[in-house]
Amino acid sequence: MKMKRIKMAPSTLLVSVYGFFIVVGACLLKLPISTNGPIRWIDALFTSASAMTVTGLGVVDTGTHFTRVGQFIIMSLIQVGGLGIMSFGILIFMLLGKKIGLKKRVVMQEILNYVHVGGVIRLVKYLFIFSLTIELIAAAFLAMKWVPEFGWKDGLFYSFFHAVSAFNNAGFSLWSDNLSSYVGSPLVNLAITSLIILGGIGFTVIIDVWQKRKWRKFSLHTKVMLVATLSINIIGLLFFFFLESGNMKTIGSMPLSDQLWASYFQSITTRTAGFNTVDLSGMENSTAFLIMIFMFIGAGSGSTAGGIKLSTFVIMLVAMLTYVQGRKDIHLFERTVRTDHLLRVLSITMVSTFVVVAGVLIINITEPLPFLPLMFEVVSAFGTVGLSMGITASLSIIGKLVIIAIMITGKVGPLSLVYILARKQEQKYKYPTEDILTG
Repeated sequence: MKMKRIKMAPSTLLVSVYGFFIVVGACLLKLPISTNGPIRWIDALFTSASAMTVTGLGVVDTGTHFTRVGQFIIMSLIQVGGLGIMSFGILIFMLLGKKIGLKKRVVMQEILNYVHVGGVIRLVKYLFIFSLTIELIAAAFLAMKWVPEFGWKDGLFYSFFHAVSAFNNAGFSLWSDNLSSYVGSPLVNLAITSLIILGGIGFTVIIDVWQKRKWRKFSLHTKVMLVATLSINIIGLLFFFFLESGNMKTIGSMPLSDQLWASYFQSITTRTAGFNTVDLSGMENSTAFLIMIFMFIGAGSGSTAGGIKLSTFVIMLVAMLTYVQGRKDIHLFERTVRTDHLLRVLSITMVSTFVVVAGVLIINITEPLPFLPLMFEVVSAFGTVGLSMGITASLSIIGKLVIIAIMITGKVGPLSLVYILARKQEQKYKYPTEDILTG
């Protein structure tokens, strides 16, 4: 009897594969060899989901609760989740010498936000070579700091673990205070933030810069990402410094140099990575709100980051300015943005807003905790950032399941949505036009 082949939409396939790896990861983390003590199934599942979606939220201390085996499992989940399950699938196919079908190429094209289907396999090759090379180089720099401090065995593992976590914008750390002990360390600050920026700006941007190397030859997406990334990082640094420089619970008691390093680090990590060098539970409400905005925006399309994506935010902003100025076409760097792009941007933003609002509502019903930390937690989960105001471990089982669902939605949802919206459907009819009152 011939078995029927199960057909599955790419969006459904992505969710199913992520779900499968999360469950497998939870089972591996539940093994006695992975932990220094008992761990509940819900906590193992939460940790696995957080690592697979490169979020970084934790319900147990990664450095003390898990053995080296458990930490290696978490690091592996971060690498697979960050670079993409489908990317690893394509790599395995290439290593086995199998042909990559058109359907797989189209799925990878949408996941990596690449323009040409024909070049997507080459992009995957570059992705792996570049990622591993950068992680090894960064680990070598971090080892200069941590090997003398912790010895060769622990120092090298700490260096590679944090290099993988930073490049994939995961935010997992092996210390209870994250990276707060290194708030004034130039080497740690520069190494980690460089990894975060490279991992979050998008692989298509990196390839474009590497191949063309001249501003006028860069694609519109590359120009937007380079300018917007620099701008939002500077804005974040200035705002964090001025809002928190008088707060003794965060950076107020530090010398000026450490305050500047802390402000710089938080401006980079808040949009996607989840590392922190200060205690965020003591920050001002205004700073928390600003960070939530940054987490919702996220970083680059086709990167390891989450959020609605920085390029989406830029198009929304420019579209608003275009309307205010009375112009019809959206112009960026002497190029016109197509109308269908604007519709996609609006759809992604509205769906993302709905997910966050629904998540905040549900978790406020299930959890007897203050509103601001709960909202911060939801936005952090959706943006796959991993920053927290210290309430993650206090969540109930229902609350943890809600956050797990939001983390998966934040990682897979926008990608699936882009793929669905990118499929063109022929419309054979058109209704009469009529105006509607707005504003």
